[in-house]
Amino acid sequence: MITREVSEAALSVYEVDGRGLDRLDRAVLEALLKLFGGGPVGLSTLAVAVGEERETVEEVAEPFLVREGLLARTPRGRVATPAAWAHLGLVPPQAAGPGGAGSGTGTGQQGLFGA
Repeated sequence: MITREVSEAALSVYEVDGRGLDRLDRAVLEALLKLFGGGPVGLSTLAVAVGEERETVEEVAEPFLVREGLLARTPRGRVATPAAWAHLGLVPPQAAGPGGAGSGTGTGQQGLFGA
């Protein structure tokens, strides 16, 4: 018999969280939020940041994240939604003003170099 405990244990083996995100989904969101301040960021850059092929991110992770309302595709690149910030327990940067998201000077590459 499959109980809640058994199903939770099985999902934890595959690193699937309560919302259904697996390791790749979380890696994409974490890179988008922590390395690129929530975006926008290009697909190829995002794929390199998570160590996956562009096609894998685009065809495997992205459709699920879009359906879940955690990621949006825009003409300028991929952007995180407020729900993505909340799911990972992070606070989004200021949306406007100097250094805010979208200004090109937000958290961007800071996490890569520690500067």
